[in-house]
Amino acid sequence: MAGCLKLACASLQRQGFHTAGCYYKGRTGAEHLWLSRHLKDPFVKAAKVENYRCRSAFKLLEMNERHRILWPGLRVLDCGAAPGAWSQVAVHSVNATGRDSSSPVGFVLGVDLLHITPLEGATFLCSADVTDPKTLQRILELLPGGRADVILSDMAPNATGIQGLDHDRLIGLCLSLLDMASVVLHPGGSLLCKTWAGSLSQRFQKRLTEEFQNTRTVKPTASRKESSEVYLLATQYCRRKGSVEP
Repeated sequence: MAGCLKLACASLQRQGFHTAGCYYKGRTGAEHLWLSRHLKDPFVKAAKVENYRCRSAFKLLEMNERHRILWPGLRVLDCGAAPGAWSQVAVHSVNATGRDSSSPVGFVLGVDLLHITPLEGATFLCSADVTDPKTLQRILELLPGGRADVILSDMAPNATGIQGLDHDRLIGLCLSLLDMASVVLHPGGSLLCKTWAGSLSQRFQKRLTEEFQNTRTVKPTASRKESSEVYLLATQYCRRKGSVEP
């Protein structure tokens, strides 16, 4: 946690990062407040300095630093990958470009409904719904050996503004990942996914404890304090009782 925050601060100090007042011209009060917070956010600034596609990279960097989710040679499925910041972190962590000749070479596959700009070391499935059986078939074709060692998900549904509905839809996406894990995730593998607190959280957590040996809740520093998001990390996948090897 401290390491990622130090990285963000150090990046800004090196670059002498400043905010220009012209950004505020012609804005409404609400827009001014949002933009002010956004421009002052050290993770937004550091993402630009470190060439990450968005600030969420620092969430995964911190969680990986604390819990060692990724290492060279792993096969990673990044769900809801756009714009590609988590894939950037994953590519480096698993040595997907093969630049470290002394370490095993990993693989990163990102999937999203949106377009993702190409990234060295990553394969992207764009305009693809991860819950669609046709997308699942393509995932199995593209993953080496047809399996992933880690499933990452920073997915979230388009917000309706109705908190309960948004929560239910996000948990639905998380449950769909668990269903997919029976086909995609290698035994002993890990799942890291974003959730929002709400009425269905316990149901999802119960499923995780049934299918993984270890689970924990993580709130990275880069998650905004006012956000209800948390990440659930489940490790040592052991399959649900009664599931059949495909």
